[in-house]
Amino acid sequence: MEIISLLLGLTIFFNIALGISIIFLERKDATSTWAWLMVLLFIPIIGFFLYLIFGKPISKRRIFTWDTKSRLGVKTAVQSQLRALERDSFSFKHEEIAEYEDLVYLHLRNDDAIFTQDNTVDIFTDGKEKFDALIQDMERATDHIHLLYYILRSDQLGDRIADVLIKKANEGIEVRVLYDDMGSRTLKPRYIKRLRRAGAQVEAFFPPKIPKINFKINYRNHRKLAIIDGKVGYTGGFNIGDEYLGTVKKFGYWRDTHLRICGDAVTNMQTRFILDWNQASRHHIFYDERYYNHSHQGDVGIQIVSSGPDSEWEQIKNGYIKMIMSAKEYIYIQTPYFIPDDSLRDAIRIATLSGVKVRIMIPNKPDHPFVYWATLSYIGDLLNAGAEIYIYQNGFLHAKTIVVDGKIASVGTANIDVRSFRLNFEVNAFLYDKGVTERLVEAFNNDIEHSTQMTKKLYDQRSLGIRFKESISRLLSPVL
Repeated sequence: MEIISLLLGLTIFFNIALGISIIFLERKDATSTWAWLMVLLFIPIIGFFLYLIFGKPISKRRIFTWDTKSRLGVKTAVQSQLRALERDSFSFKHEEIAEYEDLVYLHLRNDDAIFTQDNTVDIFTDGKEKFDALIQDMERATDHIHLLYYILRSDQLGDRIADVLIKKANEGIEVRVLYDDMGSRTLKPRYIKRLRRAGAQVEAFFPPKIPKINFKINYRNHRKLAIIDGKVGYTGGFNIGDEYLGTVKKFGYWRDTHLRICGDAVTNMQTRFILDWNQASRHHIFYDERYYNHSHQGDVGIQIVSSGPDSEWEQIKNGYIKMIMSAKEYIYIQTPYFIPDDSLRDAIRIATLSGVKVRIMIPNKPDHPFVYWATLSYIGDLLNAGAEIYIYQNGFLHAKTIVVDGKIASVGTANIDVRSFRLNFEVNAFLYDKGVTERLVEAFNNDIEHSTQMTKKLYDQRSLGIRFKESISRLLSPVL
């Protein structure tokens, strides 16, 4: 009995101490704080260890470091654009984009996201087309290939990518592959060894210091970047795995959105890759070795915006809110997970109540059940406000896309959920161009033909079992 009393006393002590830490020292938002307190209350011992693994905030020290020369160069370019915007002397190639100069300013000031206007953009919504194009570009590489993916699998697609990388490495091309340790946890060691034997450099982001014990497991590099010769860049939702080709029965056809970019925006994508690579590897890349003079072929305006738990501001989420609040006609959103925080949910609700047509498309099946049920709970709020909700039926929808008024858009890796905004390292392309946004609108409208509309009547007919799952998932969503 004395041992049991001692253990009980220690458990209560640790729970109280951790609760005090969460409330007074870490200053989490109220929703997250209450969620963790409930975890500690209902599963006290297990909850303590869950918090150490999933809830402990990441250090705000500088995770990504710059060399002085490169940092000064970026800051100089940013300050130059900021001054031009403040003096109303910034020259936009397209007059209709000038009305969004406050969005450009937001990303410049808070994320050093340099605005470029000489880009061309290809849009991929099919995995086979995207990877065929990527492989063709890698085959043409003459200097280097840089890949960063959250998920890298040693399956048929993974092997196909590896074959090209090994071939190019044997030709003397510098090959660097960076993957997230958590997202790529099924990656086989022999896959990595095969690449390294050919001369490719391969690194994991936030690997465990002690095998099988990783206290940074909750902070994932969810970015997807591919840069070839500093001239061609890819970003979007596709990872490297057979499911992204639509060959896995569980998901069926995989509907995603990915961009192929040429122009000065690729330099900013390259900067993001180098920062991430230098964090993970001892073999650093010098920034000035990886920049090239681009041929100015296009006129698409782009900002490459990053966010992560090391940042003071939630840059991508703030960009979403700014876009939504600027809408006059319509907002089209595609996301596999819809778990907005109060600020984003209020922005969408206000836009809807203001007469802006809001259309949100989500998948009809979960790849993460808790997140899926939480998503269903949140769409009910917006149905009541008048938003149109569509459930994609032709496989799995994984696109992370927002389009506003056919003039601006965002495509990238960030979902509309708390994890993407606060816990994951993400990257999005914010696009300022009518032609690109019209193509994204066309893709959205094509997807509507493969979707069913969730009406308020259908939503209200949900069974008690589904409502219970939604309530529990919504309660736990801040800590998922």
